[in-house]
Amino acid sequence: MACEIGNRTVLKFDTEDGVAVALARYIADLSERFIKEKGSFNVVLSGGSLIDTMRYLTRAPYKESVDWPKWSIFWLDERVVPLDSKDSNYRLAWDGLLKYVTIPNNQIYAINDKLSPEGAAEDYEARLRDLVDRRILPLSNASGFPSFDLMLVGMGPDGHVASLFPNRPQRYEKKRWVTYITDSPKPPPPRITLTFPVINSSSEIAMVVTGADLAGAVKDVLENPDSDLPASEVSAQGLLTWFLDNDAASQL
Repeated sequence: MACEIGNRTVLKFDTEDGVAVALARYIADLSERFIKEKGSFNVVLSGGSLIDTMRYLTRAPYKESVDWPKWSIFWLDERVVPLDSKDSNYRLAWDGLLKYVTIPNNQIYAINDKLSPEGAAEDYEARLRDLVDRRILPLSNASGFPSFDLMLVGMGPDGHVASLFPNRPQRYEKKRWVTYITDSPKPPPPRITLTFPVINSSSEIAMVVTGADLAGAVKDVLENPDSDLPASEVSAQGLLTWFLDNDAASQL
């Protein structure tokens, strides 16, 4: 079922598997559209359960039909741990998606895991700026921040997105493209994260939220115009689409 709530398109499905099926079709359709328009597709991944919900992309027909070599992969946020750590969002994406598809390694932009949180954030921003300078990554005409084609965003029970948490100053950063946190309330504490000006400069954003533990935050973000949860700040320059299962939507 689809409905409009404010400037958001909200898609509700009976089960998490229904979300996964629809999400794969949505991503594949956007991939085809952007590659046809400009020859490439820039995708920003999150951690958490999102990668598992993308599982149908690794199966027929999408594994064969998607033009994977035209993709570039970035991260919305990352834990500052070794890339082979079980806590790494890179490893999560590798194990659940990237090892099954044919995206060139030089188009997969993991963090430098040898640096401090501050150094890793500065390095990731410098690499994004280099991609902008080389016209691989466009700038938004509206905001002046980099504009990704698709950002895939999850949400925590406290309403956090990326590593932008309630009661942490990083959510209010307006100038930097990438910032860092050393006291994340969710372990592990050291992380880097894209900032809201970058998130909200995306062409398309999918908010992918499943599970009953998120129902309260979903209700607050979608129905409370005065919500102070970080997820309420998410917007897109194109379309913002929420993918919910019945459990996550149970309080709407």
